[in-house]
Amino acid sequence: MGSNAKLLIIFRIELSLLTMTKQIEIIRKTRSFLLENLKDLTTEQFNQIPEGFNNNIIWNLGHTIAAQQGVCYIRAGLTPIVSDDFINTYKSGTKPEKPLSAEEIEHIKSLLLTTLDQLETDYNNHIFGSYIAWSTRYGVELSNLDDALNFIPFHEGLHSGCSTALKRLVTK
Repeated sequence: MGSNAKLLIIFRIELSLLTMTKQIEIIRKTRSFLLENLKDLTTEQFNQIPEGFNNNIIWNLGHTIAAQQGVCYIRAGLTPIVSDDFINTYKSGTKPEKPLSAEEIEHIKSLLLTTLDQLETDYNNHIFGSYIAWSTRYGVELSNLDDALNFIPFHEGLHSGCSTALKRLVTK
């Protein structure tokens, strides 16, 4: 392989790192904005399930973490940062089974940012090798971690919108 080809490969890798670091930063800013928007809610408001809904604000926050762990770590054949119990509690198709305590809510809120910090570290350390390709329920094909990181802001936008709508209902 010639030196120009090697430089091109290095450039592409660096560009990918910059792009994915930007995606992680977008997710971080979205999550930080959501945390700021929800900071004055009570434990009861985080847990409240309004009539006509099957989940609550804290479930939506937990779900975004579980989904991110699933599409990034589990699909790459890696152990997620959060427990299997956490993922099973908040994966798609679940709903809140019991009210959470203030401490449990604070733990989920902290995971919103700490899981991203670890994801960024792991991405920069190139631990994501293989990836099991799949199609989301929206028909989006995710073939690698970069695809997953590009999809997460869309998914989190949906759940941020749900959380904001739920906030309006529980603060009436």
